Amino acid sequence: MDLLNAFVSLANYVLIPGIAYGSQLALGALGVTLVYGILRFSNFAHGDTMAFGAMITVLMTWWLQSLGVSLGPLPTALLALPFGIAGCILLLLATDRAVYHFYREKKAKPVILAIVSLGVMFIMNGIVRFIIGPDDQRFLDGERFLISAGDFKKMTGLEEGLAIKTTQVITVITAIIVVSLLFWFLNRTRSGKSMRAYSDNEDLALLSGINPERVVMLTWVIVGALATVAGVLYGLDKSFKPFTYFQLLLPIFASAIVGGLGSPVGAIAGGFVIAFSEVTITYAWKKVLGYMMPDSLAPDGLVQLLSTDYKFAVSFAILLIVLLFKPTGLFKGQSV
Repeated sequence: MDLLNAFVSLANYVLIPGIAYGSQLALGALGVTLVYGILRFSNFAHGDTMAFGAMITVLMTWWLQSLGVSLGPLPTALLALPFGIAGCILLLLATDRAVYHFYREKKAKPVILAIVSLGVMFIMNGIVRFIIGPDDQRFLDGERFLISAGDFKKMTGLEEGLAIKTTQVITVITAIIVVSLLFWFLNRTRSGKSMRAYSDNEDLALLSGINPERVVMLTWVIVGALATVAGVLYGLDKSFKPFTYFQLLLPIFASAIVGGLGSPVGAIAGGFVIAFSEVTITYAWKKVLGYMMPDSLAPDGLVQLLSTDYKFAVSFAILLIVLLFKPTGLFKGQSV
Protein backbone atom coordinates (compact mmCIF):
# COMPACT_ATOMS: atom_id res chain seq x y z
CA MET A 1 0.00 0.00 0.00
CA ASP A 2 2.84 2.40 0.86
CA LEU A 3 4.39 1.88 -2.58
CA LEU A 4 1.03 2.67 -4.20
CA ASN A 5 0.70 5.80 -2.07
CA ALA A 6 4.24 6.82 -3.07
CA PHE A 7 3.42 6.33 -6.77
CA VAL A 8 0.15 8.31 -6.48
CA SER A 9 2.01 11.15 -4.75
CA LEU A 10 4.67 11.09 -7.49
CA ALA A 11 2.00 11.08 -10.21
CA ASN A 12 0.14 13.93 -8.50
CA TYR A 13 3.07 16.32 -8.19
CA VAL A 14 5.63 15.22 -10.82
CA LEU A 15 4.31 12.97 -13.60
CA ILE A 16 0.99 14.64 -14.47
CA PRO A 17 2.16 18.28 -14.04
CA GLY A 18 5.35 17.39 -15.95
CA ILE A 19 3.41 15.97 -18.90
CA ALA A 20 1.09 19.02 -19.02
CA TYR A 21 3.94 21.55 -18.67
CA GLY A 22 6.03 19.60 -21.19
CA SER A 23 3.17 19.77 -23.72
CA GLN A 24 2.94 23.56 -23.26
CA LEU A 25 6.72 24.01 -23.66
CA ALA A 26 6.77 21.68 -26.70
CA LEU A 27 4.14 23.80 -28.49
CA GLY A 28 6.06 26.97 -27.64
CA ALA A 29 9.38 25.46 -28.76
CA LEU A 30 7.83 24.32 -32.06
CA GLY A 31 7.08 27.96 -32.89
CA VAL A 32 10.66 29.02 -32.06
CA THR A 33 12.20 26.16 -34.07
CA LEU A 34 10.01 26.86 -37.14
CA VAL A 35 11.11 30.51 -37.22
CA TYR A 36 14.75 29.50 -36.77
CA GLY A 37 14.60 26.70 -39.32
CA ILE A 38 12.70 28.57 -42.05
CA LEU A 39 13.23 32.30 -41.45
CA ARG A 40 16.71 31.73 -39.97
CA PHE A 41 16.70 33.88 -36.85
CA SER A 42 16.02 33.50 -33.14
CA ASN A 43 12.65 35.09 -32.42
CA PHE A 44 12.93 36.57 -28.92
CA ALA A 45 9.41 38.00 -29.24
CA HIS A 46 7.86 34.51 -29.13
CA GLY A 47 6.96 34.60 -25.42
CA ASP A 48 5.10 37.89 -25.85
CA THR A 49 3.48 36.55 -29.04
CA MET A 50 2.04 33.80 -26.83
CA ALA A 51 0.88 36.48 -24.37
CA PHE A 52 -0.83 38.49 -27.14
CA GLY A 53 -2.72 35.49 -28.54
CA ALA A 54 -3.73 34.44 -25.03
CA MET A 55 -4.86 38.01 -24.22
CA ILE A 56 -7.22 38.12 -27.21
CA THR A 57 -8.60 34.74 -26.10
CA VAL A 58 -9.06 35.98 -22.51
CA LEU A 59 -10.94 39.10 -23.66
CA MET A 60 -13.18 37.03 -25.96
CA THR A 61 -13.77 34.52 -23.14
CA TRP A 62 -14.94 37.29 -20.81
CA TRP A 63 -17.26 38.60 -23.54
CA LEU A 64 -18.76 35.15 -24.14
CA GLN A 65 -19.16 34.63 -20.38
CA SER A 66 -20.97 37.98 -20.10
CA LEU A 67 -23.42 36.75 -22.77
CA GLY A 68 -24.03 33.57 -20.77
CA VAL A 69 -22.29 31.35 -23.33
CA SER A 70 -20.49 28.32 -21.90
CA LEU A 71 -19.28 24.82 -22.75
CA GLY A 72 -20.61 23.27 -19.54
CA PRO A 73 -17.80 21.32 -17.85
CA LEU A 74 -15.21 22.56 -20.40
CA PRO A 75 -13.61 26.05 -20.35
CA THR A 76 -15.35 28.71 -22.45
CA ALA A 77 -11.85 29.70 -23.59
CA LEU A 78 -11.97 26.81 -26.08
CA LEU A 79 -14.73 28.69 -27.95
CA ALA A 80 -12.70 31.91 -27.86
CA LEU A 81 -9.46 30.22 -29.00
CA PRO A 82 -10.06 30.66 -32.79
CA PHE A 83 -10.45 34.43 -32.25
CA GLY A 84 -7.17 34.51 -30.34
CA ILE A 85 -5.41 32.57 -33.10
CA ALA A 86 -6.80 34.92 -35.79
CA GLY A 87 -5.75 38.02 -33.81
CA CYS A 88 -2.26 36.67 -33.21
CA ILE A 89 -1.78 35.72 -36.89
CA LEU A 90 -2.86 39.22 -38.00
CA LEU A 91 -0.39 40.79 -35.56
CA LEU A 92 2.49 38.58 -36.79
CA LEU A 93 1.73 39.23 -40.47
CA ALA A 94 1.53 42.99 -39.82
CA THR A 95 4.79 42.88 -37.84
CA ASP A 96 6.51 40.94 -40.61
CA ARG A 97 5.33 43.42 -43.24
CA ALA A 98 6.26 46.47 -41.15
CA VAL A 99 9.54 45.23 -39.63
CA TYR A 100 11.09 41.93 -40.73
CA HIS A 101 10.38 42.31 -44.46
CA PHE A 102 12.75 45.30 -44.69
CA TYR A 103 15.65 43.33 -43.17
CA ARG A 104 14.97 40.29 -45.38
CA GLU A 105 15.16 42.53 -48.45
CA LYS A 106 18.50 43.88 -47.20
CA LYS A 107 19.76 40.29 -46.64
CA ALA A 108 20.47 41.20 -43.00
CA LYS A 109 22.45 38.76 -40.88
CA PRO A 110 20.48 36.52 -38.47
CA VAL A 111 21.96 38.35 -35.46
CA ILE A 112 20.45 41.64 -36.75
CA LEU A 113 17.00 40.02 -37.05
CA ALA A 114 17.40 38.55 -33.54
CA ILE A 115 18.15 42.04 -32.15
CA VAL A 116 15.17 43.46 -34.06
CA SER A 117 12.96 40.76 -32.51
CA LEU A 118 14.05 42.04 -29.07
CA GLY A 119 12.57 45.43 -29.96
CA VAL A 120 9.38 43.76 -31.20
CA MET A 121 9.26 41.81 -27.90
CA PHE A 122 9.27 45.00 -25.79
CA ILE A 123 6.58 46.61 -27.97
CA MET A 124 4.33 43.53 -27.77
CA ASN A 125 4.90 43.31 -24.01
CA GLY A 126 3.88 46.95 -23.62
CA ILE A 127 0.75 46.51 -25.79
CA VAL A 128 -0.43 43.49 -23.77
CA ARG A 129 0.14 45.20 -20.42
CA PHE A 130 -1.54 48.38 -21.62
CA ILE A 131 -4.67 46.54 -22.83
CA ILE A 132 -5.21 43.92 -20.10
CA GLY A 133 -3.00 45.17 -17.25
CA PRO A 134 0.05 43.60 -15.54
CA ASP A 135 -1.82 41.55 -12.92
CA ASP A 136 -2.99 37.92 -12.82
CA GLN A 137 -6.17 37.38 -14.85
CA ARG A 138 -8.23 34.26 -14.29
CA PHE A 139 -10.52 33.14 -17.09
CA LEU A 140 -11.01 29.45 -16.33
CA ASP A 141 -14.56 28.20 -15.86
CA GLY A 142 -16.29 24.81 -16.07
CA GLU A 143 -15.28 21.80 -13.98
CA ARG A 144 -11.93 22.30 -12.29
CA PHE A 145 -11.12 18.64 -11.69
CA LEU A 146 -11.71 15.56 -13.80
CA ILE A 147 -10.87 13.47 -10.71
CA SER A 148 -10.60 15.12 -7.29
CA ALA A 149 -8.29 13.88 -4.54
CA GLY A 150 -11.26 13.16 -2.24
CA ASP A 151 -13.09 11.06 -4.82
CA PHE A 152 -9.91 9.13 -5.62
CA LYS A 153 -9.38 8.31 -1.93
CA LYS A 154 -12.97 7.04 -1.64
CA MET A 155 -12.63 4.89 -4.77
CA THR A 156 -9.28 3.33 -3.88
CA GLY A 157 -9.09 3.51 -0.09
CA LEU A 158 -5.55 4.88 -0.37
CA GLU A 159 -4.21 7.49 2.01
CA GLU A 160 -2.91 9.63 -0.88
CA GLY A 161 -5.37 11.24 -3.29
CA LEU A 162 -4.84 11.77 -7.02
CA ALA A 163 -6.18 14.99 -8.51
CA ILE A 164 -6.32 15.39 -12.29
CA LYS A 165 -7.26 18.89 -13.45
CA THR A 166 -9.50 19.29 -16.51
CA THR A 167 -6.96 21.75 -17.94
CA GLN A 168 -4.19 19.13 -17.75
CA VAL A 169 -6.22 16.65 -19.79
CA ILE A 170 -7.24 19.36 -22.29
CA THR A 171 -3.57 20.41 -22.61
CA VAL A 172 -2.34 16.91 -23.47
CA ILE A 173 -5.21 16.14 -25.90
CA THR A 174 -4.89 19.53 -27.63
CA ALA A 175 -1.10 19.18 -27.91
CA ILE A 176 -1.44 15.72 -29.53
CA ILE A 177 -4.02 17.03 -32.04
CA VAL A 178 -2.01 20.19 -32.90
CA VAL A 179 1.31 18.34 -33.29
CA SER A 180 -0.34 15.63 -35.43
CA LEU A 181 -1.88 18.29 -37.71
CA LEU A 182 1.45 20.13 -37.97
CA PHE A 183 3.41 17.01 -38.96
CA TRP A 184 0.69 16.01 -41.43
CA PHE A 185 0.85 19.48 -42.99
CA LEU A 186 4.67 19.54 -43.21
CA ASN A 187 4.98 16.01 -44.60
CA ARG A 188 1.85 15.50 -46.71
CA THR A 189 0.82 18.81 -48.26
CA ARG A 190 2.47 20.67 -51.12
CA SER A 191 2.76 23.85 -49.03
CA GLY A 192 4.38 21.96 -46.17
CA LYS A 193 6.89 20.32 -48.51
CA SER A 194 7.75 23.71 -50.02
CA MET A 195 8.42 25.04 -46.49
CA ARG A 196 10.73 22.11 -45.76
CA ALA A 197 12.52 22.58 -49.09
CA TYR A 198 13.00 26.30 -48.37
CA SER A 199 14.39 25.42 -44.94
CA ASP A 200 16.83 22.81 -46.33
CA ASN A 201 18.21 24.88 -49.22
CA GLU A 202 16.86 28.37 -49.89
CA ASP A 203 18.65 28.90 -53.24
CA LEU A 204 17.59 25.53 -54.66
CA ALA A 205 14.00 26.12 -53.49
CA LEU A 206 13.91 29.49 -55.28
CA LEU A 207 15.24 27.87 -58.46
CA SER A 208 12.44 25.28 -58.18
CA GLY A 209 9.85 28.08 -58.37
CA ILE A 210 8.88 28.19 -54.68
CA ASN A 211 7.49 31.61 -53.71
CA PRO A 212 9.55 32.79 -50.68
CA GLU A 213 6.94 35.33 -49.52
CA ARG A 214 4.29 32.61 -49.43
CA VAL A 215 6.59 30.40 -47.36
CA VAL A 216 7.19 33.29 -44.95
CA MET A 217 3.45 33.98 -44.67
CA LEU A 218 2.64 30.32 -44.00
CA THR A 219 5.37 30.16 -41.36
CA TRP A 220 3.94 33.15 -39.47
CA VAL A 221 0.40 31.71 -39.72
CA ILE A 222 1.54 28.40 -38.18
CA VAL A 223 3.68 30.14 -35.56
CA GLY A 224 0.75 32.39 -34.58
CA ALA A 225 -1.53 29.37 -34.13
CA LEU A 226 1.07 27.43 -32.11
CA ALA A 227 1.90 30.44 -29.92
CA THR A 228 -1.75 31.17 -29.13
CA VAL A 229 -2.61 27.55 -28.31
CA ALA A 230 0.48 27.24 -26.08
CA GLY A 231 -0.26 30.57 -24.36
CA VAL A 232 -3.92 29.76 -23.71
CA LEU A 233 -3.18 26.26 -22.41
CA TYR A 234 -0.55 27.67 -20.03
CA GLY A 235 -2.93 30.42 -18.89
CA LEU A 236 -5.75 27.93 -18.24
CA ASP A 237 -3.44 25.60 -16.31
CA LYS A 238 -1.86 28.37 -14.19
CA SER A 239 -3.18 31.89 -14.75
CA PHE A 240 -2.71 34.65 -17.31
CA LYS A 241 -0.04 37.19 -16.35
CA PRO A 242 1.85 39.04 -19.13
CA PHE A 243 5.26 39.00 -17.39
CA THR A 244 5.09 35.21 -16.92
CA TYR A 245 5.19 34.74 -20.69
CA PHE A 246 8.30 36.89 -20.89
CA GLN A 247 9.91 34.55 -18.31
CA LEU A 248 8.74 31.48 -20.27
CA LEU A 249 11.05 32.50 -23.11
CA LEU A 250 14.04 30.88 -21.33
CA PRO A 251 12.55 27.36 -20.90
CA ILE A 252 11.04 27.54 -24.42
CA PHE A 253 14.39 28.42 -26.01
CA ALA A 254 16.09 25.83 -23.80
CA SER A 255 13.60 23.22 -25.08
CA ALA A 256 14.25 24.14 -28.72
CA ILE A 257 18.05 24.12 -28.31
CA VAL A 258 18.17 20.94 -26.20
CA GLY A 259 16.10 19.11 -28.84
CA GLY A 260 18.01 20.66 -31.74
CA LEU A 261 17.15 24.05 -33.27
CA GLY A 262 15.27 23.59 -36.53
CA SER A 263 14.07 20.09 -35.62
CA PRO A 264 10.31 19.85 -34.84
CA VAL A 265 10.75 16.41 -33.24
CA GLY A 266 13.61 17.80 -31.18
CA ALA A 267 11.45 20.72 -29.99
CA ILE A 268 8.87 18.28 -28.61
CA ALA A 269 11.49 16.06 -26.93
CA GLY A 270 13.29 19.13 -25.54
CA GLY A 271 10.03 20.46 -24.08
CA PHE A 272 9.54 17.32 -22.01
CA VAL A 273 13.22 17.14 -20.97
CA ILE A 274 13.10 20.72 -19.64
CA ALA A 275 9.66 20.30 -18.03
CA PHE A 276 10.52 17.13 -16.14
CA SER A 277 13.92 18.51 -15.13
CA GLU A 278 12.30 21.63 -13.65
CA VAL A 279 9.51 19.72 -11.89
CA THR A 280 11.76 16.93 -10.57
CA ILE A 281 14.53 19.16 -9.23
CA THR A 282 12.16 21.63 -7.52
CA TYR A 283 9.84 18.94 -6.04
CA ALA A 284 9.98 18.24 -2.30
CA TRP A 285 10.53 14.46 -2.09
CA LYS A 286 9.75 14.14 1.63
CA LYS A 287 6.30 12.56 1.20
CA VAL A 288 7.36 10.02 -1.46
CA LEU A 289 10.45 8.96 0.53
CA GLY A 290 8.34 8.82 3.70
CA TYR A 291 6.13 6.14 2.11
CA MET A 292 9.05 4.19 0.67
CA MET A 293 11.46 4.19 3.61
CA PRO A 294 11.12 2.78 7.15
CA ASP A 295 9.97 5.25 9.82
CA SER A 296 13.42 5.32 11.40
CA LEU A 297 14.98 6.51 8.11
CA ALA A 298 12.15 8.86 7.03
CA PRO A 299 13.55 12.33 6.21
CA ASP A 300 12.77 15.30 8.44
CA GLY A 301 13.39 18.01 5.84
CA LEU A 302 11.64 18.66 2.53
CA VAL A 303 14.36 16.86 0.50
CA GLN A 304 14.14 19.55 -2.16
CA LEU A 305 17.17 20.14 -4.39
CA LEU A 306 16.06 23.66 -5.36
CA SER A 307 13.22 25.96 -4.35
CA THR A 308 10.49 26.48 -6.95
CA ASP A 309 11.68 30.12 -7.13
CA TYR A 310 14.74 28.82 -8.98
CA LYS A 311 12.99 26.58 -11.51
CA PHE A 312 14.13 28.75 -14.45
CA ALA A 313 17.72 28.31 -13.22
CA VAL A 314 17.31 24.61 -14.08
CA SER A 315 16.47 25.52 -17.70
CA PHE A 316 19.46 27.85 -17.83
CA ALA A 317 21.85 25.21 -16.45
CA ILE A 318 20.65 22.57 -18.95
CA LEU A 319 20.89 25.12 -21.78
CA LEU A 320 24.52 25.92 -20.85
CA ILE A 321 25.49 22.24 -20.65
CA VAL A 322 23.95 21.50 -24.07
CA LEU A 323 25.58 24.55 -25.69
CA LEU A 324 28.98 23.54 -24.28
CA PHE A 325 28.94 19.82 -25.04
CA LYS A 326 26.33 19.20 -27.79
CA PRO A 327 25.34 22.47 -29.52
CA THR A 328 23.34 20.62 -32.22
CA GLY A 329 20.99 19.17 -29.55
CA LEU A 330 19.52 15.71 -29.13
CA PHE A 331 18.19 15.45 -32.70
CA LYS A 332 21.12 17.13 -34.51
CA GLY A 333 19.48 20.40 -35.41
CA GLN A 334 21.43 23.49 -36.44
CA SER A 335 24.14 24.56 -34.01
CA VAL A 336 23.59 27.91 -32.31
